Amino acid sequence: MKSEKKVLKRLRSLNVTLWKYFCFFAVFLILLIGVICYIIVNNSFLGFMQEKIRTVGFSVSDRLDEAMNMSPVVAYREMDEYIIEQAVENNVNIAVLTPDGEVVLPVAERLSDSEREYWLSVRESVNEKMDGSDVAIFAEGSVFTYAARTPFAAAPATDNYIVVRYSLDIANNTMSAVQRYMIVVGVFAILIAFLIAYSMAQKVSDPLKSLTATANKMAKGNYDVKFASAEYQEIAQLSDALNYACAEIKKTDGFQKELLANVSHDLRTPLTMIKAYASMIKEISGDNPEKRNQHLQVIIDEADRLTGLVNDVLNMSKISSDINQINKKVFNLTDFLYGIMKKFEYLRDMQGYTFMIDIDPDLYTCADEEKIGQVLYNLISNAVNYTGEDKTVYVSLKDEPELGRIKFKVRDTGKGISKEDLPSIWNRYYRVKEQHARPVKGTGLGLSIVKTILEKHSFAFGADSELGKGSEFWVDFPEVPPEQPEGKTKKSPDKKD
Repeated sequence: MKSEKKVLKRLRSLNVTLWKYFCFFAVFLILLIGVICYIIVNNSFLGFMQEKIRTVGFSVSDRLDEAMNMSPVVAYREMDEYIIEQAVENNVNIAVLTPDGEVVLPVAERLSDSEREYWLSVRESVNEKMDGSDVAIFAEGSVFTYAARTPFAAAPATDNYIVVRYSLDIANNTMSAVQRYMIVVGVFAILIAFLIAYSMAQKVSDPLKSLTATANKMAKGNYDVKFASAEYQEIAQLSDALNYACAEIKKTDGFQKELLANVSHDLRTPLTMIKAYASMIKEISGDNPEKRNQHLQVIIDEADRLTGLVNDVLNMSKISSDINQINKKVFNLTDFLYGIMKKFEYLRDMQGYTFMIDIDPDLYTCADEEKIGQVLYNLISNAVNYTGEDKTVYVSLKDEPELGRIKFKVRDTGKGISKEDLPSIWNRYYRVKEQHARPVKGTGLGLSIVKTILEKHSFAFGADSELGKGSEFWVDFPEVPPEQPEGKTKKSPDKKD
């Protein structure tokens, strides 16, 4: 019990495992999408702002070039208005600076002292970044800067700078807000993903729990249970398989109970007979040779009957569990069948049975001789048990060279088997309806043994029957020449319908 508990502790719950994996995947997917979206939005926004100040800078530079052709008064006035308009419209800071940091535009009257100091602080970084270049775009802290040389209002030997600066504080605030929204949305998405994952895990595990509960009932001997199906194909297939297994186990359980009852009855009857006739020999017929021999023959017959019952059960068990392997060899099937028929001579001599035999000479096959002996004996014995009041059994072994096979047939003259029961006669422990019941000495295992052996040999076999006219059982053996090496069979020609 302790070892079983340890094993159970090591086992993981499918429900919890599925839920964990679903949640992990959902969280990973949501975080991945969130990070990708944030990177894309952030880079796109920064790229947009760079392009924006570049566009504004080019626009102002072009207007400054055009203003060079105007009179200084008109040029200053128009450029001053244009720069203020562009700064307000695009939410940027624009100025034309001298290399020393003095503001050329906007005009001095528009600037406060703090604004002048601001542009003066920009001078060093602009001079450093320009370093002989005509245009430069660079980021400094949280500010994007566009700088370009312009000859507007410059001394003959120097150039002034057109400078456009955009603060990223607003953009950063916007991105922070976007980030917060994405976090909130991500949290809600994760919670929803957890709920969906839990629901999916329950949908998968609940049918399995139901199957387990039903299987536990079946394990306690309740074979009337029904395994519920599910919406998932694999679980539905498992449910169908378990229902089939339950039906087969129920059927086998019924067969086993019936076999136990039959064997108990079959064993009790001959044992009673043996004991009774042994007592009769001891007390009555011991000194009478004729009666004593009759009584002894009954004991021998009943002992043989017991042996047959036990052998049937043991043979079925061995064959089903593959304890006995198939050992094929080439042998004379004609002589072998004659040897089997000799075992039934006592029925002809003592009980009046008639065996109509039609056997072709010198027919060879390749098979397990011992197992085929069981097949032939069980089929003939079955015909003996079922034949009619005339006690006649027909046995034939005919060569069919055009098909490369040997056809064995055994026919009785009994009541026959209905078409509904005929497919089931090969099942283990099977008994047909009462009006076609086997004699008491049958266990219901003989035909099942025949089926198992012939299937292991891959030999064709079957049965034909009609109510009131008896039954015929047949087996197709491969025909081989006497000199055929062991384990080899002659190729048979194609069958023609």
